[in-house]
Amino acid sequence: MRNSPSIASISVSVATAGVLLATAAACSSGPSNSGQASAEGTPSVAPSSASGTPAPTSPPATTTPAGAPSPPPSAAPAPAPGTPSAVEKQLAALSLEQRVGQLFMVAAKATGAEPGTMEALTKYHAGNVYLSGRSKAGTAPTAAVVSSLTGTVSAATTGGLPLFVATDQEGGYVQVLSGPGFSTIPTALVQASSGAAKLRTDAATWGKELRSVGVNVNLAPVLDTVTSPEFAPSNAPIGHFQREYGYDPGNVSLLGNAFADGMKDAGVAPVVKHFPGLGRVVPNTDVSSNVRDTATSRNDPALEPFHTAIKAGTRWVMVSNAYYDKIDPANIAPFSATIMDTMLRADAGFTGIVLSDDLCSAAQLEAWSDADRALNFFGAGGTMLVCADPTSIPAMHQAVVQKATADPAFRAKVDAAALTVLRVKAGQ
Repeated sequence: MRNSPSIASISVSVATAGVLLATAAACSSGPSNSGQASAEGTPSVAPSSASGTPAPTSPPATTTPAGAPSPPPSAAPAPAPGTPSAVEKQLAALSLEQRVGQLFMVAAKATGAEPGTMEALTKYHAGNVYLSGRSKAGTAPTAAVVSSLTGTVSAATTGGLPLFVATDQEGGYVQVLSGPGFSTIPTALVQASSGAAKLRTDAATWGKELRSVGVNVNLAPVLDTVTSPEFAPSNAPIGHFQREYGYDPGNVSLLGNAFADGMKDAGVAPVVKHFPGLGRVVPNTDVSSNVRDTATSRNDPALEPFHTAIKAGTRWVMVSNAYYDKIDPANIAPFSATIMDTMLRADAGFTGIVLSDDLCSAAQLEAWSDADRALNFFGAGGTMLVCADPTSIPAMHQAVVQKATADPAFRAKVDAAALTVLRVKAGQ
């Protein structure tokens, strides 16, 4: 994607979320500093260094999903066999249009949402949003922006389901939110130099800052393994911007997942990216087309950081937009059932949200219409589509609704993806 890249509530337990959902039924890789922002966030022009930040204020309790991690409650009794769960009942109460809306994460400028974003949230039922671009306004104005977005939640828009509100706070060149109340986060390479224990503590601080303004998902960390320090400057999406945690999968796994653990400690869900890796490509999919990885294989050692994150319980994995010649040379990753269903679901045992990179503005996608981008992604097993250009949402949403209406097999995929989103929102 083009790399520009709820007021928070206390994370709800699984049991509480079930009640919330039942009650509601009754009533996400390359540089740019302007324009639409990618889900990864656009690297800024200059790197940042670490700094302290005041303790975040306590967030008021409003509609925030339980998808951000929280300590597990005592187990609630399982429903009797054949009895729909609370989440399944919530899915049944949603219209097809609302179910499809849950499968989109639309960009909202961090300084204030534009009409296209608000239309996506209201008319097209988008159930998820991410703050894009750059804001130096600090925590209080950012909380107001988030409140304007979460204020669209209603029985008519999302069936009463809360929004996932994301942003991209990797650090260094990729930090969407700054200003009073937000730390200046260093690059991943600098983070790595502090060691895993301190990095986890620091990430928890950064996560609390996000949580204080209503952000419950961070589109980070990068778990791509760049092949070497010498290759890094040529690796346009990752190494060039020092977004990597190291040059071997073991270190990347240890340090990247320490960042993820710190986010979880703060009640913010981390998104590990960009499966199956962007550490070996030269061009950037945000600004170049036909970007291909010619080396990564289905059982590649560079997959270790992702497998470790999945075993540790991550509920979000973002796939890259590259081609992988040794895995599925005919399809880019977000259109590849081999990558999303076989490698992530079957091989790695992942049951959470398979998130796309930006499918609306990235140069890698220029050969496909908006409608085909959405249909290909969900048809191949994707769960949630990131869209940096809100004006693409109408065509995408309508195409998915129309195909789901006409094609029972595709409808089953839409329903399964929506159920996955609802489960993660319920803390499952």
